[in-house]
Amino acid sequence: MTVYIDPPDWPGHGRMWSHLVSDVSFDELHAFARRLGVPARAFERDHYDIPSHRYEDAVREGAVRVRSREVVRVLHASGLRRPKGRPEGRGPGSAA
Repeated sequence: MTVYIDPPDWPGHGRMWSHLVSDVSFDELHAFARRLGVPARAFERDHYDIPSHRYEDAVREGAVRVRSREVVRVLHASGLRRPKGRPEGRGPGSAA
């Protein structure tokens, strides 16, 4: 399993955010997020929103730095992409 994180380039709620994704399953992504102490409410459809001050923590834990474009490519290739408006069913090899 590999977990990927993009730069904290996404504004929202007065701060900047990164996206944390898995290339294998949501189970593994959730386990990684738990190790970081990321609250479950930070999970949105197919990724975790990670505030900029936690970016380096995620990298130290093993997340691979990639560009935002690569995060989307990883999600599509893994079958885990859940665009807005699509039901939150289970992706291949994953549990919601």
